[in-house]
Amino acid sequence: MTEAAAALETVDVTCVFHVGQGFLRGAKPLRAVNGVSLKIPQGQVVGLVGESGCGKSTMANILLGLQKPSSGDVLYSGNSAAGFSRRQIARRIQPIFQDPYSSLNPTKTIESIVSQPLKIHNVGEPSEWSAKVAEMLDVVGLPRRVASSYPSQLSGGQRQRVAIARALVMRPEVVICDEPTSALDVSVQSQILNLLQDLKEELGLTYLLISHNLAVVQHMADRVAVMYLGRIVEEADAQTLFNDPRHPYTRALLGSVLTPDPRLGVPDTHLGTVFPNPIDPPPGCSFHPRCSECMEICRSRAPRPVADGGHETECHLYGNTGGQDRHVAHND
Repeated sequence: MTEAAAALETVDVTCVFHVGQGFLRGAKPLRAVNGVSLKIPQGQVVGLVGESGCGKSTMANILLGLQKPSSGDVLYSGNSAAGFSRRQIARRIQPIFQDPYSSLNPTKTIESIVSQPLKIHNVGEPSEWSAKVAEMLDVVGLPRRVASSYPSQLSGGQRQRVAIARALVMRPEVVICDEPTSALDVSVQSQILNLLQDLKEELGLTYLLISHNLAVVQHMADRVAVMYLGRIVEEADAQTLFNDPRHPYTRALLGSVLTPDPRLGVPDTHLGTVFPNPIDPPPGCSFHPRCSECMEICRSRAPRPVADGGHETECHLYGNTGGQDRHVAHND
């Protein structure tokens, strides 16, 4: 089976911010993204999951051209981002943000909001814009009469459909969905996810789905990358990752997914409530202070990615060293 060409790709991308430590203490580096290589094949959905603060949104901003990486490269259909202007990137890639309540201008009508990308990028003739807006409202399942409405007059689900219409009105190749349903009622979430799936097939779209919710990703994604403290620690096709998770962090995330069985109670990741400080990350494997399978080597040496077919895991349990030394170092 021929591997699909990458619509979007990062190559060893790093993004470092310098954070002030207070008066006379200078600034320390914060590696929000730390050497990430990720391919998003044409026509597929890649899920990027992890806890808040792991670097997912910084990755989104880099891919959208809103944040320059400190090192590494972003490739659009195999071409370096250095050869594209921000406008050119915006024509190819559009975002759908988390909160439709804050991402839509409350003083503008829905027609003005959805047509704004057409105006900014001078797509088509102004006389055609109303018709394009009406067509896109049809596509996302909204009645055309909402074109004259304001965001405050719509429900949360309707507002997110407007946000989707605005993202798609220029017919981009790739859509970055950053927690697209987390601000919505549970009853509406499945409607929006099903809409996104239908639009993917209808318009031939490619998605990067960013979420902390693995249940949502399982519903949508063809392939999943798990991110922890700026690194991709596990990546595989969705079925493999959900059926055979290897990294202890992935297993903890999967163990925290809510199920409809009331006998199981409220899930617990057993990782504690304290997330590592990205300004002062732990030595060795960044996950070792929270890992129930931590070995001595984990405290001092960062693991390298180990590939098994299309399943890649960054963990000493699957490296040669981990196989040779299974002595577990109990965390204090």
